Amino acid sequence: MALPFPIDEPFLTGYYAPIHMECDAPNLPITGEVPKALRGTLYRNGPNPQFAPRGPYHWFSGDGMLHAFHFDEGRVSYRNRWVRTPKWIMESANGEGMSGSLTHRHLTDPALLELNSTTANTNVIWHGNRLLALEEAHAPFEVDPFSLEPRGYHHFEGKLPGKMTAHPKCDPLTGELVFFAYAARGPFTCDLMLHVADREGRLQRSLHLAAPFPSMVHDFVVTRTHIIFPIFPLTGSMERAQSGRPPYAWEPDKGTHIGILPRNGTAADVRWFVGDPCFVFHAMNAFDDGEHIVCDMMKYDVPPLFPRPDGTPVGNESPQAQLVRWTFDLTGNTTSFSERLMDSRSGEFPRLDERFAMSRYRHGYFNSAPVTEGVKGHDARGGLAHIDLTTGRTAEWLPGIGDYCSEPIFVERHADAPEGDGWLLSVVWRGSENRSDLAVFDATDIAAGPIALAHLSHRVPAGFHGNWRNALS
Repeated sequence: MALPFPIDEPFLTGYYAPIHMECDAPNLPITGEVPKALRGTLYRNGPNPQFAPRGPYHWFSGDGMLHAFHFDEGRVSYRNRWVRTPKWIMESANGEGMSGSLTHRHLTDPALLELNSTTANTNVIWHGNRLLALEEAHAPFEVDPFSLEPRGYHHFEGKLPGKMTAHPKCDPLTGELVFFAYAARGPFTCDLMLHVADREGRLQRSLHLAAPFPSMVHDFVVTRTHIIFPIFPLTGSMERAQSGRPPYAWEPDKGTHIGILPRNGTAADVRWFVGDPCFVFHAMNAFDDGEHIVCDMMKYDVPPLFPRPDGTPVGNESPQAQLVRWTFDLTGNTTSFSERLMDSRSGEFPRLDERFAMSRYRHGYFNSAPVTEGVKGHDARGGLAHIDLTTGRTAEWLPGIGDYCSEPIFVERHADAPEGDGWLLSVVWRGSENRSDLAVFDATDIAAGPIALAHLSHRVPAGFHGNWRNALS
């Protein structure tokens, strides 16, 4: 029998509460006018647990649910489906939850542990004519791009030996997919594996690297010439995991280590830079600047959602991230790097016009609120921000109190449009109505508010990441 979800878990209530249904809405009501040139599908992914967990819940642990918004001739349709992973199927057959969360894996049923299933709950990408649902501890899980029905794990024709990051980088010039895995040769090890697939999705290259210590490496960045691996002191420990203590915990004494590798280099070519302890979940972009590497990152002084090794919180307040620019001098003898604050507001989920990924760029977009702001419910709100990285000017749109925007996704007006000329898409939770809208903004003037809203009759739970697939791709 399925048990009720606990009411005292902040990431199982309000904006974060799971929905218990799958549905299709072929023609959503529209306020305003959806541009007819906007043709394609916005896919979003996020945790939506099928059953209540065993023990305390961690937001990162819920079953993946995909939300697909399809645009055609000014109309918007919607479909949502759980990603039917092996875990989802086993728990569905069992009729109740069998898993402990990310921080309480010792409570997971041994049969489910042996299954070693993905949750496929973090990101969703279109590459090599495949739609892949991703999380960072397993191989990608393929789903049908129209029905969202499962097609199973994707191992790149058997050449991917293990797992894949939830944040691969697609080279807009070559179509290559650059990605990696951490703890690649066993749980809580120092091993990193770098992989490169061509535009058709065929694995071309794999390289083993060693990080200074076991760490959660959620994201990385790539330029035209280099790959940058950030190793932060959010450390992994098998001993802690086996003893019921936090598997991942904050150990600031280890500092921050940034490895920079030429894109065609070997493990011996990695150069390590060292900085003060900090944490980054998500990068905006990186690019080459002569003999320098520039990385724009959403930096926390301490990580949210994870404790110290003894389980105590890292602080009394929820940590907040700000957009900073790191610059690395590849010609000097120093191991240090410089940092400049790009915007003082709290933010997360940075994005850009992906046609300019890995290159010098001008326009960036992000959520202008802490990633956990939604736990405040009707007492706060989360908007969207646009930053012009050339002039430093910013623009912001804030919804009503109690409303929260998802990660902003940029869609170009047409293939040859100038950088930043297009639309910004975000799913907005309307807290007072407990339902969501899909908002369409003119990306050149987000402060003016949405030019169109597609109205859902239910809530899309707080999720993580999504991407756009053009209708002709």
